[in-house]
Amino acid sequence: MPNRPCWVEIQTRLLEENYRFLQTLAAPQMELLAIVKADAYGHGLPLCAPAVVRAGARWLGVTSVEEGVAARAVCPDPRVLVVSGAFPGEGKAVVENRLTAVAWELWQLDELEGAARAAGLPAQSLPVHLEIDTGMSRQGMLPAELATVLTRFGAGSPLRLEAVMTHLFAADEANGVVTRKQLAELDKVVAAIEAAGLKPEWLNVGSSAALLAGQAATVADLAARRGMKPMMRPGLALYGLVQDFDPPFAPHEEPEAMTAARTHLQPVLSWKTRVAGVRTVPAGSMVGYNGTFVATQPTRLALLAVGYADGLDRKLARHFSLLVRGQRAPFAGRISMDQSVLDVTGIPGVEAGDEVVILGTQGDETITAFDHAKATGTIPWEVFTRIGPRVKRVAV
Repeated sequence: MPNRPCWVEIQTRLLEENYRFLQTLAAPQMELLAIVKADAYGHGLPLCAPAVVRAGARWLGVTSVEEGVAARAVCPDPRVLVVSGAFPGEGKAVVENRLTAVAWELWQLDELEGAARAAGLPAQSLPVHLEIDTGMSRQGMLPAELATVLTRFGAGSPLRLEAVMTHLFAADEANGVVTRKQLAELDKVVAAIEAAGLKPEWLNVGSSAALLAGQAATVADLAARRGMKPMMRPGLALYGLVQDFDPPFAPHEEPEAMTAARTHLQPVLSWKTRVAGVRTVPAGSMVGYNGTFVATQPTRLALLAVGYADGLDRKLARHFSLLVRGQRAPFAGRISMDQSVLDVTGIPGVEAGDEVVILGTQGDETITAFDHAKATGTIPWEVFTRIGPRVKRVAV
């Protein structure tokens, strides 16, 4: 059955190219775990997870066990890391779907161990990535709790400490002061784990910002000193965006990795709709709820099949334009739940069925996720992830 004309196009080839490019920025022995959480940042996990695997990804990162099960359904071979851990009752699904859970609380280890024993798994067979809180105060075990947690990985336990990880929460700050402190704290923790007789295989540190800031070599060196393999977790960059740093690097100080990324990374997602109808209204006509737009002259209006239930932020109506026939057309009136209206008076020939670009390129004009974010006071991550599930994702 034909769909309502509001859809997202995903260029999976560009996603593959982005992954391969990011791999060139990493240290030679660096493993890149492709983050496909939150429905691949709103791009569609069923399309994106297989694409990055085709590009060479051997690890996928998801938020939840539910997402892990969905990733496993379309990608039978790669490792799947559940970065927000397993909740009570989810241990069985972790085991059955060959997922790997991040853990930092004793009750999480209880859940995983219980599921492993119920499944009859042998000792040291269920991998766990232990997250350390090195300063973000969000998720992760405090270093002071280390001794108690490490006892859970004894020789008779079905759990195996496969990796140690942390989240670099200020990797997008150009001076790198906070990141250096975090890495120093992490090094102390890994040394303590080593002293306790445990040998984790992976050091899992850093997202897109750390990779583009040139931290791959630092992470790799830290891992090598401890006899571990380095791993980083690109997210936003995988989908073709180079995030802003605050404060930014001076032009002559920008890392080579970031400069190269600005040239090579390509946005993967375009969001589109169509004109549902066109009408001309006389001067004085009010448009939309509460008549916030009043025509000052005869005005040609284009009705669109997209609204805030699709993820189009209502704040855009005040000062934003979309692309029709390669030109920018401003919103007229408030954005409704399922529809919105553009003023196309200055664009000749607009008619029902014309394609409208909400995010992406048409002709010589481009609207980016950064444009949306700036206009609505948010960040590109939110722009992508709030695109609603009723907006169909299509591979092109």
